[in-house]
Amino acid sequence: MSRLHKSAGVFIFWMLMGMVCLGQSIKGKVTDSLGKPISYAGINLKNSAGLIIAYTTSDAGGLYSLGIPANADKNGLTLEASCIGFKKAGLPVNGFTTPYNFKLAGAVHQLQGVTIKNNRPRLRVSGDTTSYKVSDFSSPQDRVIGDVIKKLPGIDVAKDGKISYNGKAISNLYIGGDNLLDDKYNIATGTIPHGVVDQVQVMENHQPVKMLRDKVVSEDVALNLTIKKDAKLQLIGQETIGAGLPKKYDEDLNAMMFKDKYKAINYLRGNNTGYDVAGDLVSHNSAEHMQRLDNDQPGTVLSLGTAGDPDLPRNRYLFNQSGIVNLNNLVNLKKDVQLRANISYLRDSQHQDYSRLSEVYLPGDTIRYTEKQNNKWRPDLIHTQFTLNVNQNKYYLNDNLVTDYNHNTSYSNLVSNGVPVNQTFKDNLFNFSNELNWMKTFHNDKIMEVYSYINRTSEPESRIIEPNLNPDIFNNGVSYSLLTQTVNIPTWFSNNYLAYKIPGQHITQSYKAGFSSQSQTLNSGLLVTQQNNVVNPVGDSTRNSLNWSRNKAYAEADFDIPGKILKIEASLPFSWQQTHYNDDYYQLSNSLNRLYFNPRLYVKYQSGIENYFTLNYGLRNNIGSIQDVYRGYILTNYRTLYANSADLTERQSQNAGLGFNYRKAITLFFFSLNVNYSHIYANNIAASILTNNLQQRVVLPYDNKTDAWAVSGYISKYNFDLQTTFSAGASWQTARLNQLQNGLILPFNTVGETLNVGAESKLSSKVNLSYKANYSQITSKSTAVAGSSKFQRLIQTAAIEYNPLNTLQFNIAADHYYTHQQQANDLKYFFADATMRYKFSKPKIDVQLTAQNLFNVKNYTSLYLSANVFTSSTYNIPGRMLLAKVMFNL
Repeated sequence: MSRLHKSAGVFIFWMLMGMVCLGQSIKGKVTDSLGKPISYAGINLKNSAGLIIAYTTSDAGGLYSLGIPANADKNGLTLEASCIGFKKAGLPVNGFTTPYNFKLAGAVHQLQGVTIKNNRPRLRVSGDTTSYKVSDFSSPQDRVIGDVIKKLPGIDVAKDGKISYNGKAISNLYIGGDNLLDDKYNIATGTIPHGVVDQVQVMENHQPVKMLRDKVVSEDVALNLTIKKDAKLQLIGQETIGAGLPKKYDEDLNAMMFKDKYKAINYLRGNNTGYDVAGDLVSHNSAEHMQRLDNDQPGTVLSLGTAGDPDLPRNRYLFNQSGIVNLNNLVNLKKDVQLRANISYLRDSQHQDYSRLSEVYLPGDTIRYTEKQNNKWRPDLIHTQFTLNVNQNKYYLNDNLVTDYNHNTSYSNLVSNGVPVNQTFKDNLFNFSNELNWMKTFHNDKIMEVYSYINRTSEPESRIIEPNLNPDIFNNGVSYSLLTQTVNIPTWFSNNYLAYKIPGQHITQSYKAGFSSQSQTLNSGLLVTQQNNVVNPVGDSTRNSLNWSRNKAYAEADFDIPGKILKIEASLPFSWQQTHYNDDYYQLSNSLNRLYFNPRLYVKYQSGIENYFTLNYGLRNNIGSIQDVYRGYILTNYRTLYANSADLTERQSQNAGLGFNYRKAITLFFFSLNVNYSHIYANNIAASILTNNLQQRVVLPYDNKTDAWAVSGYISKYNFDLQTTFSAGASWQTARLNQLQNGLILPFNTVGETLNVGAESKLSSKVNLSYKANYSQITSKSTAVAGSSKFQRLIQTAAIEYNPLNTLQFNIAADHYYTHQQQANDLKYFFADATMRYKFSKPKIDVQLTAQNLFNVKNYTSLYLSANVFTSSTYNIPGRMLLAKVMFNL
């Protein structure tokens, strides 16, 4: 009993001591924004100096009780609550009788940067940004950053230079965070030395307008090149002077600057080695941009009717004499204020020799065309663009002024089905536009937006054909000298709107109202010049003087939920369109008024830290253009007469897609899978009457439907043991459509399948290996035509780089093309190239010797299959070429 008394006395003693030391306590509760209790939240009591003098945690019900040391100064005390996944909160302690309750707001902590050490490639992930260290993937053979980008896991580069990340095309490429080139980023990837770039950053969910970040959902993926500090301090240039056999030259003089306040890529290039300098001016996202503007620009109407280009890299088949001056300069006038100028002039002379066989399979008949052509093109292209951009947290202004002038003269000497045809085609395009976008955030956090776009386009076209083409059709069976077709569609277009955005804690509401206007005239004539030089129209139905106007008023409500887990973008646009067109010569005068609803939905669900699902749906109603309603015949090429006898085309398209995107940054693994479906309905169809020497096409009022499915997958993995990036992709597409030919309705189902694999390997510090293979199969079937058409194709490319010395490099590359076809024998082609480069340490000069097309292949056959049309084209291509270059750096 005495032992029990002693224990109780000790317990009471310690309790009394505690009461003496902690004479007072603070109590309260910790909950989240929805009122749910937060357990294990840390509660700190700090004195006036910011030092923690007491600490506790909340229980399962979110309750806490914190004793205050008796000797603590009671003045200036603060209470702080914190928990992982929530923002910290603090309260001043003004007394000890009332509870101190905390309501913590959620917080998203970005994924910490992941650094892979032990000489392995380094990849950093921070939020939506993935960074590749350039030095981890580069090799001594690389000269420009584009050589390295194509080796990066998860990134794919197409033949035209278009870059995709995990299956999605990028929207832009920035240099040091600045938009120097818009989406003409081939200039950067083909010019910037890889040695000046520190990292290639991939930015997902990229929102370029600062005031809209975390408010308006963005689907874009962009790239940013970070520049090394020492490279920002000096002028950079890689200069090349080359000459070779037979009579070849190649010059590239450039100067670049990448300072924080000034960036520039300026260069002069010229060659006749098959390098197409026009590829530097490719705008990779121009079609999407014009669709957002709702600007339906008229396309070029006339052509020479040539076969187009073979499915080879352009340097394999192009005969050219080209030169370009390209000036791109950006100045940061002050923080977040930029002025940019992009100016280019391109002049080229190209020629092409080929023969072609075209077959159109009809029930019980086959239409055949044979051609031999010798073609020349002489384009002159001038482009100027001036941009002022102010991109601040509460203010945005972007004004973009663009002018283009293209002067093209083309010549074609051909023999079609044994009939000689000579053509001269002149096409002069002038295009002017100004796009203004202004946004401002007011004191209530509401955003006002003003947008205005104006565009003027004119493209007079003229084509002369001689001698005496189809006199039975064009001159009542009488021989004549020339046939001249002219077309021009001058156009004015303007689009303007006001928008009001209401950002909220969880959703941003946007309301837009605006109008657009299009005014056009289509003038055309088909004239025949008699042998006595008298000029007269071919017939009463070969002229057009069509006036066109389209006015649209629209209103749109957009809702964005820019959550971290769930992102939703919903657009609900309504539009009232009024279209009128008339041509007095044909007593044509029609108007069409329509109210359209074109909703769009995009959903992104972050199913994990590094994987997500996407869902999209869109309904789009649109009306055809002036090129769908002209009544007079136009000879679009030497064997195609085109006219229209139906009302204006009304088209409705529905598109739906589902995608999954997965990334494992620490192991450099990327995977994506996408499924898309589209259904298109139109109220008319293009009907064709085919003969062995002429095609007549006319648009008729007939319901026309097209259904298409597409499934595609992409995978990329870096193997650390083999120091190799493995990649693979597969796609399957099917399209069902109807054609009306020679009075018969022909349903077709075309199926396309592709499979590609690749490997980029750094076998050692001295040896690098790359390999790619692409297999494709196209099948076209019809219930109206017996049998089916199919051909299969396999393209393989491989290259090996060997550096026995730091100053000596060798490269051997080979391409193999194999085509299996039902109509004829299999096609096989093998190309090989070799390069040797020697580096002088003083001065810093490289000497390079290149041999291209070592096996001297001079002819190449390309196949094309679509519905019931099969085309086989055989091209003359450049043979063996030797080129010596001297390269030095500024």
